[in-house]
Amino acid sequence: MLFAFIVIGVIPLYLFTHILLNSYMDKAVGNKFTQMQNQIIMLSNQMLPTGYLTLADVPEIGAEVNRIADVYQGRIVIVNNNLNIVEDTYGLYDANKYLVSKEVIQCFSGNSSRVHDKENNYLILTQPITHTTEDQKVIVGAIVMNASTKDIQTILSTMEQRAIIFSLALAMFIVIFALYFSGKLTNPLTKVVSSIDHLTEGYMDEEVSIKGYYEIEKISDSFNKMINRMKKIEDTRQEFVSNVSHELKTPITSIKVLADSLLMQEDIPVELYREFLVDITEEIERENKIINDLLSLVKLNKTAGDMNISSININELLEQILKRLRPIAKKQNIEVIYESFRPVIAEVDEVKISLAISNLIENAIKYNTPDGWVRVSLNADHKYLFIKVSDSGIGIPEEVQDLIFERFYRVDKARSRETGGTGLGLAITRNVIQMHRGAIRVYSKEGEGTTFNVRIPLNYIA
Repeated sequence: MLFAFIVIGVIPLYLFTHILLNSYMDKAVGNKFTQMQNQIIMLSNQMLPTGYLTLADVPEIGAEVNRIADVYQGRIVIVNNNLNIVEDTYGLYDANKYLVSKEVIQCFSGNSSRVHDKENNYLILTQPITHTTEDQKVIVGAIVMNASTKDIQTILSTMEQRAIIFSLALAMFIVIFALYFSGKLTNPLTKVVSSIDHLTEGYMDEEVSIKGYYEIEKISDSFNKMINRMKKIEDTRQEFVSNVSHELKTPITSIKVLADSLLMQEDIPVELYREFLVDITEEIERENKIINDLLSLVKLNKTAGDMNISSININELLEQILKRLRPIAKKQNIEVIYESFRPVIAEVDEVKISLAISNLIENAIKYNTPDGWVRVSLNADHKYLFIKVSDSGIGIPEEVQDLIFERFYRVDKARSRETGGTGLGLAITRNVIQMHRGAIRVYSKEGEGTTFNVRIPLNYIA
């Protein structure tokens, strides 16, 4: 983060400074060329009327040329149309010499040239001297003017020094700000890490309360939700273990009591033996059912990779389930009604989905009233299949409807044991439906019956 702040702060500053200095250099050089050109035009206007270019001795013009050369700390060379050197402020050439260069030759074609010699810090401007007549413009000579750029370089160096000082000061400020800001930002995260460490050590009673940035507060809230969820899971686990222990121990206790009663008595009639053995057999069957349901629940808690998906005719599947359960309903004189609105083919795990639907219908039969009814309906749209299981039974109190899918939860524990329930059926059903990426809802009113609505995708989503 510190590095990021430095990069974000210093690099744009460096680029801005570099662009600013280059812009100043280009602007200053352009302005100086313009000034030099104005001076050359002024000299040209003074030379033409005096005949200075025909080697006439005009002290005033010569003095003006030398003055301008001194002002610009440079050199001025003047040639006529024969390329004879008329004036050289350095005195290196006399009137018998010629100045032949690419720039001078181009002047007589009407083109001026500008050269910036950055290594030697001077400018060279070659400008034609033009005489205007009534008919046309005639080039009668050329002026080559050199000017020093030391003044520009001096100002540029000063600006560079100030830019460096400013950049260093700003970089120091950025570093200090980055250290402060990163510390302020990471301190709450350190608290979260500390809380996570406490959580991994088994302390789940601590909650994190961090005030500051909105995002950090959201992390704090999410962490607290996670802790509360873990507490709930831990409570559920402990309750599950307690319930499993109790449910498995109860039949064994009954068996032991019955067996001890037989052992403590002598010369017991055969009928009493038979009665006690029937009771023992029922308790063993109850124990076996609890264990089987527990094994089913454990298997359903595995990953979806254990799903054996195939295209199944749901209509035929429901008819098979109802055919198996109708004898149970007939014993209680309960009418079972099946409604199918259309043929339904879906990608499901046949064994698991049969178990889930069987649990719903079997519960509807078990917890019904004498001479009641159970209605099972099947429908579908382009995406889902819908199964509804309704009954005229005892109903479920509204305050416990959110708990009925928990393992070992029973609305009426006494009645559940009488009917052979283990409290795992609806937990198994919900797990199966969730493994198929479906949903289950319950609607019930105490004393008026219960309706379970199941929705499952027609095409399995892995």
